[in-house]
Amino acid sequence: MEAFETAHDIKLSGDDHVVPFQVEGLDVRGRAVQLGPMLDQILSRHTYPEPVAQLLAEGIVLTVLLGTSLKFEGRLILQTKGDGPVELLVVDFQAPSSVRGYAQFNQDKLDQAIADGNALPHQLLGKGVLAFTIDQGSHTQRYQGIVEMKGDTLSQMAESYFKQSEQIPTSIKLSVAELIAKGEDGKSEHQWRAGGILIQFLPHASERMAQSDLPGGDLPEGVEEHSADEDDAWTEAKVLVETVSASELTDPQVGSERLLYRLFHERGVRIFEAGEVRDNCSCSREHLFGVLSRMEKDELNDTFVDGKIEVVCEFCSTQHIFTQSEFDL
Repeated sequence: MEAFETAHDIKLSGDDHVVPFQVEGLDVRGRAVQLGPMLDQILSRHTYPEPVAQLLAEGIVLTVLLGTSLKFEGRLILQTKGDGPVELLVVDFQAPSSVRGYAQFNQDKLDQAIADGNALPHQLLGKGVLAFTIDQGSHTQRYQGIVEMKGDTLSQMAESYFKQSEQIPTSIKLSVAELIAKGEDGKSEHQWRAGGILIQFLPHASERMAQSDLPGGDLPEGVEEHSADEDDAWTEAKVLVETVSASELTDPQVGSERLLYRLFHERGVRIFEAGEVRDNCSCSREHLFGVLSRMEKDELNDTFVDGKIEVVCEFCSTQHIFTQSEFDL
């Protein structure tokens, strides 16, 4: 753990590292991240239109901020499903550091939305649900929290989820940038970057954030209802995060640590060891072969086209080819 005394003390962890932090003076904990090459690799495998790529990038940042809090080697999966042009958004984080993601969209709906000027996140997603799934492995039961997508941005939808499902006051800010530079051949080169910061109000005295589950609901005896929104410390923390500009979240010259110092140094921000995140898809030929081998022989035979089966991973676009000779048919 490290406390910043001056701006000169700051050492940047760099891109693709999540920085956990704590602001004791505000009873706030959180994480900050800037994603560069890792994010660009994920998005570059697909020919996503710009609005879809930006939305998926936000989903990846959000999932990384949440997934790196897992204390076990499991998975956190973010999924949106709606009636908008972006029909499905999936980001899969496997603790402690592996990330993958993809988006499904309707090209005709997307073209119309862009033509009509309706390409904001909530317009792309439409009406539907946001789900977070936690999977601790084959010997445990999955936990899934599902809420209606409410809010103009993906961060607002996630804040609504935490308020309804986890009852943890949470504030999130996300930003995505597309850098364009000339390469050695004179052609334009594109690179995606993104950044985000998440804070949660976790006071030592739990009654400071006590509120009934539903309007008119009951609290434990002797505890008075107290909304976190009424707490001065939480209000101050949220206001500080709101001052962060989109460029600060993505600028590598600022970095997560400098940003945290700018925001919270007067309150005494402490950071913990940064953790790296990687573009790492978990698909494997062995797993797919096992899935195909368990199919009924007649069904498997019908799946072959010209003597082979081609399976393309939706996450990483890797193509796996299987021939009939590999199976006991």
